[in-house]
Amino acid sequence: MSVSEQQAPGNDGTPPAPGRLYGVGLGPGDPSLMTVRAVQVIGAADVIAYHSARHGRSIARAIAAEHLRADHIEEALVYPVTTESTDHPGGYRGALDEFYESAAARLAAHLDAGRTVAVISEGDPLFYGSYQHMHKRLAGRYRTEVIPGVTSISAAAARLGRPLAEADEVLTILPGTLPEEELTARLAATDTAVVMKLGRTFPTVRRAMERAGRLPEAHYVERATMSGERTEKLADIDAETVPYFAVTVVPSRIASAPAEADPEPGTGEVVVVGTGPAGPLWLTPESRGALAAAEDLVGYTTYLDRVPQRPGQRRHGSDNKVESERAELALDLARRGRRVAVVSGGDPGVFAMATAVLEVAAQDPYRAIPVRVLPGVTAANAAAARAGAPLGHDYAVISLSDRLKPWEVIAERLHAAAGADLALALYNPGSRSRTWQVGKARELLLEHRAPDTPVILARDIGGPEESVRTVPLTDLDPHQVDMRTLLIVGSSRTRAVRRDDGTEVVWTPRRYPEN
Repeated sequence: MSVSEQQAPGNDGTPPAPGRLYGVGLGPGDPSLMTVRAVQVIGAADVIAYHSARHGRSIARAIAAEHLRADHIEEALVYPVTTESTDHPGGYRGALDEFYESAAARLAAHLDAGRTVAVISEGDPLFYGSYQHMHKRLAGRYRTEVIPGVTSISAAAARLGRPLAEADEVLTILPGTLPEEELTARLAATDTAVVMKLGRTFPTVRRAMERAGRLPEAHYVERATMSGERTEKLADIDAETVPYFAVTVVPSRIASAPAEADPEPGTGEVVVVGTGPAGPLWLTPESRGALAAAEDLVGYTTYLDRVPQRPGQRRHGSDNKVESERAELALDLARRGRRVAVVSGGDPGVFAMATAVLEVAAQDPYRAIPVRVLPGVTAANAAAARAGAPLGHDYAVISLSDRLKPWEVIAERLHAAAGADLALALYNPGSRSRTWQVGKARELLLEHRAPDTPVILARDIGGPEESVRTVPLTDLDPHQVDMRTLLIVGSSRTRAVRRDDGTEVVWTPRRYPEN
């Protein structure tokens, strides 16, 4: 008994039970890659629906052609527009929404008549597929089943013979229609990537790949498993030849890495990476990408522990007091052809590793080695954001550590900044071996500031022991300050206000009174 016979009207004239809706994935193009279930559903369906452009040729229909019967009812769902040029009063989106509503109504009429409807879709129906627009409009009203299909992504990787991701690598799938800046950021941040929907977007995608430093790794796959298939390096592709049905793949770095191959001398570089005040949430996309691309990681062990372990990467951890030695190690590795990331907390240019690396790189043996510095979220900015906006006006950043400069210099700078009525971000305020500096700084600042000036004690920002407290300057207790604490001292204009929910916010107005 056929599906249509099962759903025929009863002898009493009652309407037939509603038909069933199927979203059928056909795979990437080769009919032999259709699933057994897809073939079964197509064979049993009363109605076969497929999307096409105005020319009427449907890739989905061509894939399923050998399984279509003469008695199948075919519903060609022809898009009214294929570009964003339209005179529809609702614009491109309005024209498409109207089309989807009309197409769904046509299929609903068949379903209401008791017919089984199979909407066939190349690839997978719910992966950038046209079927999903029918699904959203009909699945809540009719019994529905979605038959998954092999995606173009899987087909592209198979045709390239390259794994998409291995171990803990992250695969990012991007539409080429994203703005170039967004594509660049996401390509820089991920381990592996696939960019869909090329065609007219190809020049933008190529520029984004180049800006993100991924162009040498990128491959191009056109019409995978279909007639006219083409695979090449992305850098070699002429933009004028790229169709919509093409993708670009940045495959697994782990799987692509040669086994312990010796790098070529002169090809290395050093990138000094700021990881922000804590873990991965504070990393910029550019920094995340640089850490993933590095062959060697060099840094203070505490900061290295923030970076995920990656197969094949070498990690060179050391104590916090050997900055010059770390810099020299990184530059020596780069001189041997290694790609090296020097891992720094916060921003590498704020009391951190960028200066140490550049200082050593200025010496004769290392002057030819490329060195880049990537910014990170500073401890001062992270702490300020947690408290509100205490650095909303002019401010100064001073380290209270007298390990690399005498206290007399620190005191002179504190006097100058406080006398100029600047808010202050005080780094390295205290440690087990430096216990008196905070008290001395408080005395000095009280010469210029009112006793009730807000002082923010921000400890372990972004970490598991994070705490943020605001106290009056006169009550600042040195015993509550350690190396994981950053102090922000307000100016004469800084305000601390308790809100209705009990939280206290601190801000410094952007306007300053005229004399």
